[in-house]
Amino acid sequence: VWAWRVFLVISLFYAVGWLISLGMAGGILIHTLTGIDYRYGMSVILAVCVAYTLLGGLRAVIGTDFIQTLIILFGVAIIAVMAIDAIGFEQMHADVLAERPELLNLLMPAALMFLFNNLLFGIGEIFHSNVWWSRAFAFREGVGFRAYLISGLMWMPIPIVAGFVALAAPSLGLNVPAADMVGPKVAGELLGYAGAVLIFIVVFSALASSLDSLLAATSDLVLQDIYRGHLRQDATDAELHQAAKWIVLGLGLVTWLLCLPRMSTLGSLLHFTGAFVASTIWPIAMGLYSRRSNQLTAILAMVAGTSAGLAAFFVIGFYVAALVSGVVSMLIVLAGGLLTPARFDWRSLAVTPPREAR
Repeated sequence: VWAWRVFLVISLFYAVGWLISLGMAGGILIHTLTGIDYRYGMSVILAVCVAYTLLGGLRAVIGTDFIQTLIILFGVAIIAVMAIDAIGFEQMHADVLAERPELLNLLMPAALMFLFNNLLFGIGEIFHSNVWWSRAFAFREGVGFRAYLISGLMWMPIPIVAGFVALAAPSLGLNVPAADMVGPKVAGELLGYAGAVLIFIVVFSALASSLDSLLAATSDLVLQDIYRGHLRQDATDAELHQAAKWIVLGLGLVTWLLCLPRMSTLGSLLHFTGAFVASTIWPIAMGLYSRRSNQLTAILAMVAGTSAGLAAFFVIGFYVAALVSGVVSMLIVLAGGLLTPARFDWRSLAVTPPREAR
């Protein structure tokens, strides 16, 4: 039960951090492209996403996610093609080589650490995030594997193309005040007003898709695991439905309040949460695929991994937080499985749900 509670704390920290980063991204995007105050832009995108999450629930979220994903795929591709047409590969390569040669170094230490940090961050998110689990539970039998495989293959080029677009900044002589603003600046410079509109649609779709998914999944986590699991175990379906609406509103309000000060950049804030999620990879993986894992090992792995990742975030840099967290968690889980193996009985889950085992 305590392992479940530690996992809940980590999941909530991650969810709130991700919600804040998405809300900030909306405000930054609108401010960059239109000059509208950051707080107004952030408030609008949060209000829109909270509204249609309340009205449509998971079904509406999945439907809009599909449409928004298509917009992102085509929008990013169009911007990349226009960048190639306006500047050209040779000119872009020459400018990057002259001004920022380390960006072309495949063995750049910080880049390698950032690569593996991102891999662990992404794997940790998929293993632990209720965004992914809620969709997995909603699939019909036999659909999940094909859905995740096809979506993964289709999404694979997006980070590569987005990074390529950012490399156009030196060729355009852009003064980029923050890393968050590279994409909008490049699109606006290349395509003028039309580019600003296009990048706005693409990024707004990405933000809305992630934000409403996270709102729905986090509210479900709070509803089922905290409200129903700890506070109201005898709640009726009608009470749960009403509570879900208040939870979505509460999450939206908390996110709005925490976004107002604009405390950090998007990249550093998002990778701050990576220290939390990477610590859950090995406890979950061992729990699913091995009987040797035990509760104490899982707790120690998540707590120590998160602590080590946060320490690395502040001492070394944001690009190693998830990497350090994942490695420390892995060592503890593997050592615990070898030194103090357990024999978990899967049938116990059918008899005693976690919320009744307190």
